[in-house]
Amino acid sequence: MLDTNCLSEPKIISITNQKGGVGKTTTTVNLAAALAEKKYSVLVIDLDPQGSASTGLGIDMDARSFTTYDLLIDNIDLNDIILKTNFINISIIPATVDLSSADIDLISNERRSFLLHDALRQHKMKNFNFDYILIDCPPSLNLLTINAMIASHSVLIPLQSEFFALEGLSQLMLTIREVRQIGNPDLRIAGIVLTMYDARNNLSLQVEEDARNNLGDLVFKTCIPRNVRVSESPSFAMPVLSYDTTSKGANAYRELAVELIEQN
Repeated sequence: MLDTNCLSEPKIISITNQKGGVGKTTTTVNLAAALAEKKYSVLVIDLDPQGSASTGLGIDMDARSFTTYDLLIDNIDLNDIILKTNFINISIIPATVDLSSADIDLISNERRSFLLHDALRQHKMKNFNFDYILIDCPPSLNLLTINAMIASHSVLIPLQSEFFALEGLSQLMLTIREVRQIGNPDLRIAGIVLTMYDARNNLSLQVEEDARNNLGDLVFKTCIPRNVRVSESPSFAMPVLSYDTTSKGANAYRELAVELIEQN
């Protein structure tokens, strides 16, 4: 494991895919837990109006006085908006359905695509000493997702192991290219992770073969298995690493975290 002291500033990673139901929030929450387990300090930014990452990390709706909407629209103080979770080394900026109107509310702002970038680079952020910031993006390529990509060092893409899985990637790749042109030339792809993978299923094997043939080293070695414990854990408001720490799903996210750490 890398010494956390060598991370001079937090690594900001957007977890994104414009297609819903691919394991995006599940990956955000459990990757955060796996990094935290290795003693890294992690901030999760819930940028999805559904607020599933907030719920998955045990943040009740009553506790969401300030959210990512306030961070973008009203420039709320970080001390008021960053919440500690019940899980060691994990903090969160939560979300509510209010975020669904952000596209409309931001349209007149000249820096509308850079608001999250600016918020995460204000001087006060250094006081929190985060090693990683994981942004759970909405399942669309809207202004919120553009904000996330412009704010990020890299993009991690969950890819469900199903028919036509690769077809939606082309538009996402075009968006990443556009973001490089309009404001973040150094944005890179951290990797593509196959989710809901079943090694006994020929379709999963075919999707993996196609992904590795077409995308090569961009595809993480780790595949996240279709695992009942991973599916159950959100209903208990906890990552699978806490819900069933020895499960195949928990161990897969630990392996994914190691791959991600080794990129630094």
